[in-house]
Amino acid sequence: MEANNTDDNKHGIGHFEGLKTAIVNGEEELVKELLSDEPMLEIERSYLIDLAYLNKHHTIIKLLKAIPVKE
Repeated sequence: MEANNTDDNKHGIGHFEGLKTAIVNGEEELVKELLSDEPMLEIERSYLIDLAYLNKHHTIIKLLKAIPVKE
């Protein structure tokens, strides 16, 4: 069995935590910087959208919904 290499994961734990914090704080520009054109797992994207909804950050919700989903 081959181990996952975290260096290959564009959305590592630290990156994801930073994205979560930026969403909760309503930092739209930082969210834009942290989001990449790479697809995201549906579960990650859904979680981040839920965070944005909870904090009523409608612009961030639109940004997150535009992220492609990994198949």
